[in-house]
Amino acid sequence: MTQNFSELGLSAQLVAALTKAGFTTPTPIQAKAIPHQLTGRDIMGIAQTGSGKTAAFSLPILAGIAGLTGRPAPMTTRALILAPTRELAVQIDEVIRTLAIGMQLTTVLVLGGVSRHAQVQKIAKGVDVIVATPGRLKDLMDDRKVRLNETRWLVLDEADRMLDMGFIHPVKQIAAAIGPRRQTAMFSATMAPEIAELTKSLLKDPVRVEATPPATMVVSIDQRVIMSGSKAKRGVLNELLADEGLSRVIIFSRTKHGADRVTKNLAVDGHKAAAIHGNKSQNARQAALKDFSSGRVRILVATDIAARGIDVPNISHVINYELPDDAENYVHRIGRTGRNGATGSAITLCDGTERSKLRDVERLIRRTLPVSGDLKVANDTGVVPGTENADRPDRPQRPQGQRSGAQRPTGQRPQANAGRHFSGAKKAAIMEGRGDRNRSTPPNAPRQPGGEAAAGPAWWEKKTGEGSAAPKQRWNKAQKDAGRAKRAQDDRPRGERAAS
Repeated sequence: MTQNFSELGLSAQLVAALTKAGFTTPTPIQAKAIPHQLTGRDIMGIAQTGSGKTAAFSLPILAGIAGLTGRPAPMTTRALILAPTRELAVQIDEVIRTLAIGMQLTTVLVLGGVSRHAQVQKIAKGVDVIVATPGRLKDLMDDRKVRLNETRWLVLDEADRMLDMGFIHPVKQIAAAIGPRRQTAMFSATMAPEIAELTKSLLKDPVRVEATPPATMVVSIDQRVIMSGSKAKRGVLNELLADEGLSRVIIFSRTKHGADRVTKNLAVDGHKAAAIHGNKSQNARQAALKDFSSGRVRILVATDIAARGIDVPNISHVINYELPDDAENYVHRIGRTGRNGATGSAITLCDGTERSKLRDVERLIRRTLPVSGDLKVANDTGVVPGTENADRPDRPQRPQGQRSGAQRPTGQRPQANAGRHFSGAKKAAIMEGRGDRNRSTPPNAPRQPGGEAAAGPAWWEKKTGEGSAAPKQRWNKAQKDAGRAKRAQDDRPRGERAAS
């Protein structure tokens, strides 16, 4: 095991920047990945979240840029780092700036959700490193605001997540614009076999580096599950937050609206909380992260958009208010705590409908989580779920169409056949029995010479198309011509008609 960064072949300037930032010993993924990248090899790195992947690909890039002379050409970049989310891109940019102390390094963030004018202005001068999300970068490429023909380094961080989010085609187009002479590095906490096969088209003779098996969590994280009904989760959450040991907490919700609802309930219950999800602007998301990092807000409620790349120090607890649809997101959620060797706790609130998701998580992490709590606990209304109608007497069933009482609106005659359903023949018989008082025979019904209705079924009892009137006879050509001549004769002035 490498004891210091100097043994990895890094320059004294980078080692000094690492020491100043508080990093003296490389992590396993850094010790395995950095030497190969310094020799120009492509890397496929797999390591648990919070293990220092960002520095593992940033340090070789900074070492390579330090050996170049001159400045980058206008509208070009020497290195390109792609990230699936804006928050992860912001974190990567901050790490690079920290490690590049003393270097005349220029970086730019290319993200959606903010004005692109400042991004375009910085790129126009030429930059050393672009940290971007694929969507916004592809837009700038289509508008010819950036050229990648001089890019030497390409990094895909959280590659599996990026491809799962539908960025496969933009990533391939971006890689094709750079060209085959690039050096490519791919890092992720998880790498499914099908994703690994897909990424072979982006790497050439890669070195596969695994610091830990895929989907492995930090061993210092204490994980447990509390079984609770969906309506009881709010009360259970308040009981957990009453403990002052939960000093800095991230609560994960499955949906955006769910995150807003949890945040609102926390505010009503007297807790300071901020929300971060895809419906919020980039400035609002950054403000929420800043308040959470500074300690002004104790609780951050987030969706899986924040499950990757948010490196806020000293997060004591991660609470899964709802389990994710994808079991791999559980690994990234709880990876927000217990980072860089610290300890942490992950608590999952699970209701009856999420048991299958819990089994998927346990199957992925190859571990059975300790379970406590009971689904048959009273919800926040004090009623045990499923027993809301236990003490309510059964209502007697009354015939359809009848009222429960004898009172009826004044002026309305009781209907003997109310609520009953009859066939057409039965209705006809009822109407016939009521006599002429209700006009049992329609006014236009055919009648016998004596005035009585014609024998046979009424028109409403016949099938469609039966008993219809004879079709109207059409005129032949001679009849039509005679009719036109007569109409022309009638249309002439009265004097002309008299003369004829």
